[in-house]
Amino acid sequence: MGQPRKALRTTTVGAVSATLVAGAAFGLAPAAQAAPAAAPQAASSADVRFVDIPGDGGTILKANVFTPKGAKADTAGTKYPAIVLPTSWAMPQIEYVAQAQKLADSGYVVVSYNSRGFWQSGGEIETGGPEDIADASKVIDWTLENTPADPEKIGMGGVSYGAGISLLAAGHDKRIKAVAALSGWGDLIESIYSGRTQHAQAAGLLGGAGVLTGRPSPELQQTLKDFLGSNLDKEDEMIAWGAKRSPATYVDQINKNGAAVMMGNAWGDTIFPPNQYAKFYEQLTGPKRLEFRPGDHATAEATGLLGLPNDTWTSTQRWFDRYLKGEKNGVDTEQPVQLKSRSTGGYEGYPDWKSVGATKKKIDLAGSTTIRANVDSGANGGIVMLSNALDQFLKIPPMASVPLLPRRYAGVWQSEKYESPQRVRGTAELHTTLTSTKESGTLVAYLYDVGPLGLGKLVSNAPYTFHGKTPGQPFGVDLELFSTAYDVPAGHKLALVVDTVDPLYIEHNPSGAQLTFSSPASDPSYVSVPLREQ
Repeated sequence: MGQPRKALRTTTVGAVSATLVAGAAFGLAPAAQAAPAAAPQAASSADVRFVDIPGDGGTILKANVFTPKGAKADTAGTKYPAIVLPTSWAMPQIEYVAQAQKLADSGYVVVSYNSRGFWQSGGEIETGGPEDIADASKVIDWTLENTPADPEKIGMGGVSYGAGISLLAAGHDKRIKAVAALSGWGDLIESIYSGRTQHAQAAGLLGGAGVLTGRPSPELQQTLKDFLGSNLDKEDEMIAWGAKRSPATYVDQINKNGAAVMMGNAWGDTIFPPNQYAKFYEQLTGPKRLEFRPGDHATAEATGLLGLPNDTWTSTQRWFDRYLKGEKNGVDTEQPVQLKSRSTGGYEGYPDWKSVGATKKKIDLAGSTTIRANVDSGANGGIVMLSNALDQFLKIPPMASVPLLPRRYAGVWQSEKYESPQRVRGTAELHTTLTSTKESGTLVAYLYDVGPLGLGKLVSNAPYTFHGKTPGQPFGVDLELFSTAYDVPAGHKLALVVDTVDPLYIEHNPSGAQLTFSSPASDPSYVSVPLREQ
């Protein structure tokens, strides 16, 4: 996780402090706004009650139950398909009331419960650990015993933490027939430690929101301390901790159990980036669907939590209707990969993820460029939960004046001016040769859409950290930038910018370090840009 050090750098401390505040605002505000939607609005509205459900080890989980109007919990009566919704990280049990009522009005039993360790539920925050997985099965048990739920038609779903728990549970409980996992994770380590780099703001937001709204377990507290403290001696332990909590670890069992899995996420998710979700999706062999939209973490689903029209939640109900009710609504005959462009707002369908951006165009990174570390050049990936939301709603991504970036601290390579629009789709890949004056270091790569005046709009980015390298000895670097869907207008260029400091991440550049990027004739450097076929 980086070399042990007594304290984080000033930029990291500021970033984490800021995300603690942001975590509180994000965790509390949507819940408060959702409260008015909890009250039934008409005589035909679903019945709702608040209950205590014994989870794993008898831990009490606070929950609410929505049933179709007039439904009775008796063995001789009509049975209804059931959906279990674990709450998101730091969110109270009323998070899903608007959607739960809609689902119940259309014929579902819906049980939403507060994940253990948060708010009034008992226990401690286990971060998708064995206790959380066992809780999901206990809630299903309770649902079958206390509601008119059909044991052959059980679904699970949720946003963020609820999505991760639902996927994990699908690998451990055969009764789950359908899953809708929104803004979740397939690989927890690849989410917040991609490129062997700590995503400081993401981890800070999760940790801060957990402290404000729940009771982090000692294991979680120690893991976050080691993670944010750059304790490389604990790296293997932390990776094992994350793997235990990653649905990708149990993908074979998920496939064997056969649940139909729908996954949705945002292109700019700064907590669970799209790459790791797409990789997990490709490993699934049962009925599946993948949807990506503009936005940041959970912003694509947010309006639906307030009861407003929302594409993600519409897809979710269609998915449950098909695989729990058996309705032939066409969701299974459409192209399973559905992408909404950040630029046009239109949807595109693909047969699978590898078909996205099937055409590759390389930008050569010729010559040799040396940059000094430890100084932010001005290129950065924005602020967690804010910058990509601005891109979603206002089409204002993070920007930088590419001509003004100081070449002492940033390497810059640009393409030719494009005569026609370039529809970037999927995952751009950087390949280069790097020589460092120190054994450890961090670089951050950015892909910009550069207009005629030199203003660059961020298309994608990703961090990369190395340790244990021999100073002065060249080595190869291969880095996937975060997947996206962005249209570069005609007359614009693409620019690759590389620097060493970004407030989103913890950097590991020793004082005085210099990084040299070269392009040997035998192994040229380039960035490969995936494009949609014209």
